[in-house]
Amino acid sequence: MTNPSLARTPAAAVAGDRRFFGHPLALFTLFGTELWERFSYYGMRAILVFYITDTLANGGLGFGKTQGEAIVSIYGTGVYLLSVVGGWFADRVIGAYRATFLGGVIIASGHVALAIPASGFSWLGICLVALGTGFLKPNVSSMVGELYERQDPRRQAAFSIFYMGINLGSFFSPLIVGAVRNAWGYHAGFLVAAVGMAFALVCFVGGRSLLAGAGAHVENPISPQERPKIVRLLLTIALGVVALYLVVAAANGTFGLDTIVDSLSYLAFVVPVLFFVVIYRSPKVSDPERSRLLAYIPLFVAAMLFFMIFEQAATTLSTYARDETVLSFLWFHDFSPEVFQSVNPLTIIVLAPVFAWIWLRSGDRPATPYKFAIGLALAAFSFLFLAAASAVSGEAKTGAWVLGLVYVIQTLGELCLSPVGLAATTLLAPRAFRGQAMALWFLAPAAGQAITAQLVQATQGVAPTPFFGGIGAVALVFAGVVAALGPWVLRRMRAADVVEGVHTSGD
Repeated sequence: MTNPSLARTPAAAVAGDRRFFGHPLALFTLFGTELWERFSYYGMRAILVFYITDTLANGGLGFGKTQGEAIVSIYGTGVYLLSVVGGWFADRVIGAYRATFLGGVIIASGHVALAIPASGFSWLGICLVALGTGFLKPNVSSMVGELYERQDPRRQAAFSIFYMGINLGSFFSPLIVGAVRNAWGYHAGFLVAAVGMAFALVCFVGGRSLLAGAGAHVENPISPQERPKIVRLLLTIALGVVALYLVVAAANGTFGLDTIVDSLSYLAFVVPVLFFVVIYRSPKVSDPERSRLLAYIPLFVAAMLFFMIFEQAATTLSTYARDETVLSFLWFHDFSPEVFQSVNPLTIIVLAPVFAWIWLRSGDRPATPYKFAIGLALAAFSFLFLAAASAVSGEAKTGAWVLGLVYVIQTLGELCLSPVGLAATTLLAPRAFRGQAMALWFLAPAAGQAITAQLVQATQGVAPTPFFGGIGAVALVFAGVVAALGPWVLRRMRAADVVEGVHTSGD
């Protein structure tokens, strides 16, 4: 006889549990897991470009600044591309819980490998952390959603609490890992990240009983009839990636690290194009849905360019902090350059409730395309400001407040663009592809960081003023284009709603 409790959804099973600030205690499990996982991820990321570009005598890998920035950028691209794989694997094969656990174990193994002072272990560790994050990142968030029915008024607040955990972990990790790196070296810093990931696994496994089966179910399992088709698809993808690598290697005349960086960059450009083409041409997609998909393209480009700038926190802005910034401010002297990477999460913690209040009071205005344009414009302005400050300083270093303000401005842009990004993606994605909307959104930061990987190589030796100023100017032009396309985007969205008979109160 079937146990009735097993047939209950996780949301139904924990509906009466309000032990964690009015929410199920299961949310605390996922909150703690994500807090410590983000602690490990951002701690490792905070020192990665320094480790790769520092001299062998100082315990680094001895690469040049340009190549180090390109490697870290393409590492970020890999994380987001693998998030698409991790999400698919959870939906079709093992479920979100097992995918999250597997990802956590792989991440912890990667940090341990990075803690071993040998270059071979370092590259293995970087690859493992990227792979593990790809499995964990999309799936732990989906488990939060499983704890609530769609109409549960606590659902939005639950994600706000969950994202607070993300930002708490992101805030403390650069400070702690940076201090440890400064005192005992890079590998000690990576070991701290490994400890953080161990805490995440303890939270996750220890709280499994509280999750009431969240993430245990495989949403869309592969049927026996589908297996041959999926095997052929995976082989085709694998052969395509190998072919791309060989073509790039032939063009570069080498099979080395630069070819890997270029191959992943081009892959990050090709995949979104193929994704859009496949969706647009699918017989499962109606004409109104195609109209919405076309409306989404300018928003995707805006997001891609925004993340091209925003994700340079771990690359060009980190090296600028180390080489071009006075590391003293007010009563604080000789602090580590990693400190700047805590500005973004701190600003989010302080201002996210303010922005939520503003959107509520304004009736969620301005409309979605204008929020994207404002977010991209703010990111562009942050680089233009940094370029101007660098020009004014001349040969001298810029003050710490300059770089701190750059991060604050970018965070204002993030609060305009990022929260509405996934919502816009799920709203505009065709119904048949609604479940893959998260993958579509992840492709924007993947492509954005791929652009950075190419930019830093193409502009090697260029001074900070023209580098940041050029990127900022181009991004500002695109922000203006997105704003100008706003009425066209809204017309396509509303026309599709009229055809389908959908009533919307606003965009």
